[in-house]
Amino acid sequence: MTDADELAEQVRAGDLRLHELEDHADHDTAAEARRKLLESETDADLGTVGDYAFDAELAEPNIENMVGAAQIPMGVVGPVVVSGGSAEGDYYLPLATTEGALLASVNRGCSVISTAGGADARVTKNGMTRAPVFRVQGIVEAEEVVNWVRDHRDELVEAAEATTNHGKLEDVTTYVVGDSVFLRFVYDTKDAMGMNMATIATGEAASLVEEETPASLVALSGNLCTDKKPAAINAVEGRGRSVTADVRIPRETVENRLHTTPEAIEEANTRKNLVGSAKAGSLGFNAHAANTIAAAFLATGQDAAQVVEGSNAITTVEARDEELYASVSIASLEVGTVGGGTKLPTQTEALDVLGLRGGGDPPGSNADALAEIIAVGALAGELSLLAALASRHLSSAHEELGR
Repeated sequence: MTDADELAEQVRAGDLRLHELEDHADHDTAAEARRKLLESETDADLGTVGDYAFDAELAEPNIENMVGAAQIPMGVVGPVVVSGGSAEGDYYLPLATTEGALLASVNRGCSVISTAGGADARVTKNGMTRAPVFRVQGIVEAEEVVNWVRDHRDELVEAAEATTNHGKLEDVTTYVVGDSVFLRFVYDTKDAMGMNMATIATGEAASLVEEETPASLVALSGNLCTDKKPAAINAVEGRGRSVTADVRIPRETVENRLHTTPEAIEEANTRKNLVGSAKAGSLGFNAHAANTIAAAFLATGQDAAQVVEGSNAITTVEARDEELYASVSIASLEVGTVGGGTKLPTQTEALDVLGLRGGGDPPGSNADALAEIIAVGALAGELSLLAALASRHLSSAHEELGR
């Protein structure tokens, strides 16, 4: 009987718990033991799940009760020409997805963008947020808290920044609802996505607020952040990086490469992405920006749940005399090139393809560049899908690719 078999039997007998196996064996053996247990109890064959290409110990910060890896096909689009504030040049963008036709569509858009001379992209705002909620007795105490926060910003900065060598507290905004006071802290987290950094820093600042005011902390996250949920505050104020990419495509290129006209694409965008989204009460006024964002997140080790915020995007299209203008503005794109899933081997390789692994020089420039490239990829996807709809080629494209 192997060590993995023995560990599985101990779990089955109740002598060990699933999360304790790494205390008795190396990480790969612990994962194997969990697979054996699951296979014996469910009749599943986990041979493919267990056939992963990295040391399981490397994943310890990212997963508990590991059994293996969920392997998603990864492709690449591009190269696409990007002229950004931090990204400058030709880039291949790795995308991981199970949706057939997605990469083909985005790749078509990338090709059209490059033929037109490339896309411009800029990060227009940067700030990771955490918003604790405090309890007070009523509006009089709430006003006292608001005034204290306004008058003691330097002390809050000192408390928050004492927890990190990299993060900077940029702003604190107060919100009062009855006997609840919310403080929305905004941080520059450089090349990290920064959620953990912001949470730890805000915890220290919240303790200071409790010491100096009548407020009592109820929850370190009061949902005004807002993390991993559709929220108008993120669509308006942004979270992570707010980034816009745009392109001007000659009319001839639109007609020859996208097989439609600027006017037809503009009408499709207006009626679908603007009017249709408004009628639906959507926070995203785009065709499928989340498709490209999700695939890029999976490939490069971002927090996949934050695609929710990434879908807060507005696509605009204008038919001009001899060209088509198109843009996508993503209000809350939460990305990093250090920390979290970016340290996993597959994801570091994807970041290496982009030349953006690790911290940038200056700090924050790599994450800015990643945001700009993803935005251009999303713009490519928007253009391609809108053109397919305008030319009525969407269903035939999926049929041709066997999806």
